[in-house]
Amino acid sequence: MSLPDDLLDILCCPVSHEPLLPLTAGKLKKLNAAIAGGEVLFVNGEPVEKALQAALITRDGKVVYAVEDGIPVLLPDSGIGTTQLTDPL
Repeated sequence: MSLPDDLLDILCCPVSHEPLLPLTAGKLKKLNAAIAGGEVLFVNGEPVEKALQAALITRDGKVVYAVEDGIPVLLPDSGIGTTQLTDPL
């Protein structure tokens, strides 16, 4: 994923207002493995059913947001809380 730096400078979590950073390839792989195992839910309680191609994570590491077709999906209900993961990011 390559979002422009000036865009990354202004993006933040819609709930906590924490700055967002690109999720590294290694962490994305771990998250997608958990998604494939059926153990990941969005904040609204719905299961995450498809692997993420790219994502952003809050600076404090608590919430992940998908990036779909180069567009960050920053809807509060579409966040993925990292505390639910058995293998932390």
